[in-house]
Amino acid sequence: MTSPEAAGGGPPPEGTADAPRAESSFAGVPDPFQRLWTPHRMAYVDGSDKPADASPEECPFCRSPKLPDQEGLVVARGRWCYAVLNLYPYNPGHLLICPYRHVADYVDLTHEERRELGELKAQAMAVLREVSSPAGFNLGMNQGAVAGAGIAAHLHEHVVPRWAGDANFLPIIARTRALPVVLGDTWQLLHDAWPPTDEGRV
Repeated sequence: MTSPEAAGGGPPPEGTADAPRAESSFAGVPDPFQRLWTPHRMAYVDGSDKPADASPEECPFCRSPKLPDQEGLVVARGRWCYAVLNLYPYNPGHLLICPYRHVADYVDLTHEERRELGELKAQAMAVLREVSSPAGFNLGMNQGAVAGAGIAAHLHEHVVPRWAGDANFLPIIARTRALPVVLGDTWQLLHDAWPPTDEGRV
């Protein structure tokens, strides 16, 4: 069999559609760093993914439970509240516990909502411990935009698993978090481990 070189074809010239160009042919000075490209986060950085207003129609926490569980990243459903993966997680398994009702202030929750919010939070910690063995958790909610709530119109409580050494310099100098697991895999892991009840996966 005649080789491409013997037939006069040879390898495609550098820079053509069939051959990648060498790095040295592009602008810039080589350095010892690798690049972690996270273009999906631009929707968070530039705010284009945030609700246009505080109405339920614009609220992602009102929209998520109306979708199929996997599409909406809903891990567990109760009667009054549900658990959903954070689309912009601090760590893998970062969950948000939300009431279905579009309510902003913790004091405005009903007794049933407040009770189930706490039960879902405890269940989230138990499931995360089972599947990923975190060394600790950050728990809490930001009440109001001035307190750091990204979506202040719909109350949500954070359950963030933590591991020793999980924080590094990337968020400080590059506004980037390195996450070793994609959201779909994390959803499957937690959804499958969450014990079901008559009210849903609570």
